[in-house]
Amino acid sequence: MTVINRVVKPTTHRGKRAIIKKEPKLIEDAKQTLCFKGNKTSQIVVDFMKNLYDLKKPDAAMMQKKNDILPFEDITKIEKFCVKYNASLFMIALHNKKRPHNLVMGRMYEHTLLDMAEFGVENYKGLQDFKIAKISQGIKPLLVFNGELFENNHEFNRIKNLFVDMFQREPVEKIRLQGLEHVLSFTAVENKILLRSYRILLKKSDCRIPRIELEEIGPRADLICRRTKLASEDLFKQACKRPKELKVKKKKNLSVDTFGTAFGRIHVGAQNLNSIQTRKMKGLKKTMAEKKAAMKRKNDNDNDNSLKKLKTTTDSTE
Repeated sequence: MTVINRVVKPTTHRGKRAIIKKEPKLIEDAKQTLCFKGNKTSQIVVDFMKNLYDLKKPDAAMMQKKNDILPFEDITKIEKFCVKYNASLFMIALHNKKRPHNLVMGRMYEHTLLDMAEFGVENYKGLQDFKIAKISQGIKPLLVFNGELFENNHEFNRIKNLFVDMFQREPVEKIRLQGLEHVLSFTAVENKILLRSYRILLKKSDCRIPRIELEEIGPRADLICRRTKLASEDLFKQACKRPKELKVKKKKNLSVDTFGTAFGRIHVGAQNLNSIQTRKMKGLKKTMAEKKAAMKRKNDNDNDNSLKKLKTTTDSTE
């Protein structure tokens, strides 16, 4: 029995809009995150995932039902959910005796798994435990990475890239100082990543620039790196490839200094200053001696040219 693959065209306007929404774009929208609960979970890891979901809203969706999913054994169910909800990031809360309070974070490329990391949650303190004012919803956070492991270790470097992908939002061209409200700090210590969340306070100072203070708002957790499943270098390079239309063409003879001032270099050919038309005024008129000298030079040049032509013709006849 042969199966014929057919392309079924949408019959309603709603179906057409759904297909157009899933089509690739030059500049993609903010990446959506799906949050799952495993078949067995603990309250600690579920609360921590809900806190991360609150920080990522509205670019996240929480699945209410429990799912019998083990990502490191079988990823196909998560891939189907990500295709259905048009999401490229996911988090799943798990718990068992061997790996208690387990949180798995991952991302997709072309609807298949790209990278995935598993963390154990320790020393957790949630958003509700900090009895202070919280940040506004949808704020783009500042990400701070501390520790040499993020630069020297290949695995931690890829985890850093995963965190950037997980918590970034739409790209911005201009930054408003009052819009900087949230800081996420990641500190790599041995096999742990210390996650801290702060609210930025702008205090009065003696100058125009305000004094910056940080106030911890939660969540706070120590993430133990347990297992990772990372893409190969070729696949990761292909996933980071940008379209040709978005690449900025380099302009020749143009440079920018440290202050952002652009400098251009213009190449001008040799110029005969005597033949340049200047402003007509009596003081710049040529005298009779200059005119006679110019005529003499012109006649000499014409005689030299005629002699050269005559010489070439005689050489060719011989």
